This record gives sequence, structure tokens and C-alpha cells, in this order.
Amino acid sequence: MTLLVDLQAVEEAAKTLYIRALKVLPPDIKDGLSRLVQHETGATAQTVLGTMVRNIAVAEETDNLLCQDTGIPIYTLTLGRGVQVDGFELQQAIARGCARATREHPLRSSVVHPLTRQNEHTSCGIGVPVIHVHYDTTPDTLRIEMVPKGSGSENGSFLRMAIPAEGVDAIKTFVIDSVLAAGGKTCPPTIVGVGLGGTSDLVVALAKCAATRPLGSRCADPHGAALEQELSAAVNQLGVGPQGLGGDATAFAVHIELAATHITMNPIAVNMQCHSARRASATFTPAGVAYGF
Repeated sequence: MTLLVDLQAVEEAAKTLYIRALKVLPPDIKDGLSRLVQHETGATAQTVLGTMVRNIAVAEETDNLLCQDTGIPIYTLTLGRGVQVDGFELQQAIARGCARATREHPLRSSVVHPLTRQNEHTSCGIGVPVIHVHYDTTPDTLRIEMVPKGSGSENGSFLRMAIPAEGVDAIKTFVIDSVLAAGGKTCPPTIVGVGLGGTSDLVVALAKCAATRPLGSRCADPHGAALEQELSAAVNQLGVGPQGLGGDATAFAVHIELAATHITMNPIAVNMQCHSARRASATFTPAGVAYGF
């Protein structure tokens, strides 16, 4: 069977996903907050975490946004085997849906020209929405994941082109220093995304991918998975705490994605996701469209 993609359905999904991501927090993030509340020892941190949990509940009960920052819209498309679609038209359908969400809902457009700061009030512009395309072996399936990446967490991005002689210790030090440098500006507790290897552009993309992974997922590489566990424990001993006001709950987790690199390079990137780690997904199959996270 072949999946012939309905571009009008894609446009509608792109619109729905943006709104859904801004309003409904994924279950794994809610569960992660509950676990942090249970283990938090600081009184102030307990109060801050309680306020976060209450904000989520009120937003969902009243059909309001989890955060006023509608972010930079990022769509990640994964095409399986047997999917037939015009790539350019697919890109245009995503952009139309993104713009419709902003105009019709309406949402605050946070997207501006980098020099003139002109806002088109569509959450679109040059190169935006950001659209990534991946491929896998799943037959007759198109998956679209939408992440609205807020500026607070996105400004907590760091890149270092380390050298191999510095070893794994350079990775650990850079991640810890990045979390300390970000402090409360990334609205912790965060998901700390770490990219390792590749090139300067690839390693930053890997860090973003890691930061937006579901809680409970693990790096596919066993060495990366072991380092995730070690750094997750270390980050929560820093005392940054919720909103940078002190406490145990600095991060939900440290996630790592990695790629092979050059023998004379050891690129490291850090990208953080705030406590409102928003995302939504739609999966297209011959049976129809299913929404999830």
C-alpha cells in the first residue's frame, strides 16, 4: 500500500499542532514535574514547582496557553517508505498551516526579521517555520512533530569546538558550566539537550533533538546513555533549582544525541528546553490522522 499525502490535511494538521502544543503539555512532562515535586527538599523550590503545576492545570482547564511565548515554530517531518508527496508543496502546506494558527486562533507572533525586527504577524518569515525532514523504514507513514521553541530556553544554547585530547571531561565540564551560565533564564527545571560529534552545524541540531525528546527516552548509543545518567545526577546537585531560585530540581534530565566526527575534533553543543516542554505530533497513515505527543 502507498500513502498519498493529502496536502490540505497536512495544512490543517500544521495549524492544529501549533495550537495543541501551546495548550496541552505532554503527559511525560507532567509526570516529570510530579517526580520532581516528590523529591524536592527546598521549601521555596516546592512552592515554585507547585505554582508551575497549578499554571498547567489552569491553562488546560480554561483552554489557554501554557506560556505567552509562542516561540519559533519547528516542524520535524519523518517520511516512511511508500509515502508519495511533492516535497515543495509539503513545505508550503506546513507554512500555511502555521500562519493560519497564528491568524485564526489568534496567537502572538514572536517571529521578526533579524535586522529590521519587522513582524509579519504570521509566525512565519525567512526560513521560518523551521522544517526538518527525516526518513525511516516505517511503511506508509508520515509523522509530523511540532515544537514551539521559546526564546528563554533557546537563548540557553552553547557551542564549543573541543579537541580530542581534552577527553570526556571536557564534555562534562562544558555541560555543567552551560547549565550554571543559563541559571534561571531558561525557566528551569529544564531538559538539557547535549549534542556530541559531527560538525558545528550538526552538533547544534543534535542538541536541539536531544532537548525535545520525551522524558524517559534514552540515547541509542550505550556510551551516550551512560553519560546521560551521570550528567542528570550531576546537574541536579548544582542548586540552581526551579526558576533559578535554588533547590534540587534544576533539570528533568540530561539527554544526549551523538554522531561520528573527525579524528581531530570533538564538537559539543548544549540546547535547553524549559519546564513547559511543549510538543505535539500527528501521524498520517492510510487509515487517517492520529494526534499525539
